[in-house]
Amino acid sequence: MNLSEDQIRELAIQAIKVLGDNATPDAVQNYIENELSKSGQNLSKASTSTGRVILTSFGLNTTGIVSSITKALSDCQCDILDISQKIMQEFFTMIMMIDISKSDKDLKDIQEEMNRIAENLKVKIYLQHEDVFRFMHRI
Repeated sequence: MNLSEDQIRELAIQAIKVLGDNATPDAVQNYIENELSKSGQNLSKASTSTGRVILTSFGLNTTGIVSSITKALSDCQCDILDISQKIMQEFFTMIMMIDISKSDKDLKDIQEEMNRIAENLKVKIYLQHEDVFRFMHRI
């Protein structure tokens, strides 16, 4: 499935309108995935065909955040294309562009793995298809 930029933008706008104050990145992605599944399409499969996803992470800085995330990505055969990390006093932030096209796991499986890591490290980790991320932040 290949969605055009306009189709993804329209879905993101629709999701934000419907969700209102509850329009978090996860909620918007879930809304879009539900809408696509109603029409027999699947965003996770689209992600593996284009291959690029965006990971954002933030929280209180602790030892091992980057190593835990990158180890899990490596275990899933994901390739880190770009990474930016910043520590501002006691706060940690990071954003990565990742290629998941060679992974034997789909986007949903990798998201679940990141959720486990986030819970263990007590940080927030969001993993979104590149197109969803791009259009959410254009709006």
